[in-house]
Amino acid sequence: MLSEKSAETVRATLPAVGAAVGDIAELFYTKLFAAHPELLRDLFNRGNQAAGVQKQALAGSIAAFAGHLLAHPGTRPDAMLSRIAHKHASLGVTREQYPVVHKHLFEAIAEILGDAVTPEVAEAWDEVYWLMANALCAIEERLYAEQQVAAGDVWRPWQVTARIEETADCTTFHLAPADGSPVPAAKPGQYVSVQVELPDGARQIRQYSLTGAPGSPTRAITVKRIRGAAAAGPDGEVSNHLHDRVTVGDVLRVSPPYGDLVLQDSDAPVLLASAGIGCTPMLSMLEHLAESGRTAPVIVLHADRSPADHALRSDHRALALKLTDATARFWYEAGAEPGDAEGRMDLADVEVAPGTTAYLCGPLPFMRAVREQLLAKGVPAADIHYEVFGPDMWLASA
Repeated sequence: MLSEKSAETVRATLPAVGAAVGDIAELFYTKLFAAHPELLRDLFNRGNQAAGVQKQALAGSIAAFAGHLLAHPGTRPDAMLSRIAHKHASLGVTREQYPVVHKHLFEAIAEILGDAVTPEVAEAWDEVYWLMANALCAIEERLYAEQQVAAGDVWRPWQVTARIEETADCTTFHLAPADGSPVPAAKPGQYVSVQVELPDGARQIRQYSLTGAPGSPTRAITVKRIRGAAAAGPDGEVSNHLHDRVTVGDVLRVSPPYGDLVLQDSDAPVLLASAGIGCTPMLSMLEHLAESGRTAPVIVLHADRSPADHALRSDHRALALKLTDATARFWYEAGAEPGDAEGRMDLADVEVAPGTTAYLCGPLPFMRAVREQLLAKGVPAADIHYEVFGPDMWLASA
């Protein structure tokens, strides 16, 4: 809980901090990487840094956390904290790194805001930071304990046992523990972090959803090659490395499974809506539903550029057909086949049963559009869950 004195100061200064938080984040990362270049080389996503999206996500999360403390005293934005903590745990972030972030963040705040940062203002925002940091540390340490690993010690060697070219841009890698260790338990919808050593010596990390059954003795990830564009950022360093250099027999460093977009065990109807490579966590959920003999209604929806671009298309449809009460509908911008629809996903004639729990994964504009349609159909906001690949920009751009 934010103290009453700090709450007053934060409320008075939040507009100024919020207006400058983008500049603060920019300077913060400049200072952080100048002092600790190994963090950019081996922890932070260099592609996201180059595109600026990580800075926007940091700005959004800090402003959202402070705003929540003011609007809902005595509570925490647990959904946001959980999503960040799962990502941090998959990267091996530890409690010892938070003072490093604090030092450079508050130097940036003081430099950007100048004389406006009085001792009282600094003390209030210091309290906000440590409330957020300590909450994240507690969640992260619990996540490490659940996976029976020491804090930050997440990396294990996994060998590529098969490689399947799904589409021109998507490849599935089947993995098994290279050291013979047990496969850690996974929940349907979770992801793993994969760390690769690039030609320049950097060890970059990316997250990929597990596509196989959660109880499988092996793991499978489907990786989309990220092709850069001037407006969208550079080529994906790790995705291109995996596509171009990794083959059967190679060993990757892989984390235990994390992620809070997890299929809930209940008898409620389920709706799974995805676009592009966002289908991957849905495949894991469908595998679980099929294995558990799900009888409640399941609606499977997917949008893509074309059938040829739809990774795991046959598996996507086949798993839906295994269920006793499921419908699958696919939308394609071009090349739609009989039974499929053309254009963007439109839920106008999709019947959504009362009590449905929805799971969304795909580009942010897609998820926003689908969420609005589900809300209009009476699905409560609390029953609509989502996953963002990369920094979570939902809060930052809300």
